[in-house]
Amino acid sequence: MGDELSIDVVLPTETVGWRLDRALAAALPQHSRERLKALVSDGQVRGAAGLLRDPALKVKGGEALTVVVPAPRPSHSEAQDIPLAVVFEDEHLLVVDKPAGLVVHPAAGNFDGTLVNALLHHCAGRLSGIGGVARPGIVHRIDKDTSGLLVVAKTDPAHEALSRQFAAHSVDRRYRAVVQGAPVPPAGRISGALARSATNRQKMAIVAEGRGKHAVTHYRSITPLRGATLVECRLETGRTHQIRVHMASIGHALVGDATYARTPGYLVEALRELGFARQALHAATLGFEHPVRKEKLSFESALPADIVELIGRLSPSGSGDRIRE
Repeated sequence: MGDELSIDVVLPTETVGWRLDRALAAALPQHSRERLKALVSDGQVRGAAGLLRDPALKVKGGEALTVVVPAPRPSHSEAQDIPLAVVFEDEHLLVVDKPAGLVVHPAAGNFDGTLVNALLHHCAGRLSGIGGVARPGIVHRIDKDTSGLLVVAKTDPAHEALSRQFAAHSVDRRYRAVVQGAPVPPAGRISGALARSATNRQKMAIVAEGRGKHAVTHYRSITPLRGATLVECRLETGRTHQIRVHMASIGHALVGDATYARTPGYLVEALRELGFARQALHAATLGFEHPVRKEKLSFESALPADIVELIGRLSPSGSGDRIRE
């Protein structure tokens, strides 16, 4: 059908007990494990008993399978000349400093004007295609209204290696946030599994362990403000809306977060005066191992002007001079 490729493969006997996606990667080294995992989930792998759709299925070794690799789907995204703040770039990856308001990838309601559109222009289409969508390059995401650092893969091997680091929670991700009130204790660990809210599918909620994805956030207070605190949040895991939900769960929601916070009266005037209409959250530090050269890389992003202005407005001195501790 079309330009799809059908591959017959026999799993090596030494893969007994392995996950299906891992065993396939051992048998088909020309394809990344992430790509094969996506093919299994999409119903593109068939065995003697029919389709195999669970990448985590334990194999017996020696199974004869057929893997169908569809022709790459053309991306619906168009290259657009959108300015990018590129912090680092080589032939394998780039690190960008995303401004608040920029959507990471096309989705309902945002089919253009996204980071992917900008990347397609900047990289002339040379981006990783893992997942079956042509050249998206996206390894991880941050919310539209969160600013800060993102790493983007140009090649499938780089994408897969970076994905393994994110899965192993070895990537150093530290955020700066302005939260309501003053956390007590001033530093701590928040653990709470996250899943889609049963009452609002646009929101995440803390659920019982086993019913959602395990999530851990470490926070520490940096600067006390008037009715708020500048904190650093270090992600042990990286789940959708994790910092926003976790900080709200301990009574210190992010300032400006219309989804998870009710803005107290003492902050309403400050936010209105500043025109501040997003969660005060910035991905400030990103550290990882280079997927090819294996050297440690670490990047820092200064707080953007709107958060600096917010902190200055809430500073006891009114100057905001202490925010860069």
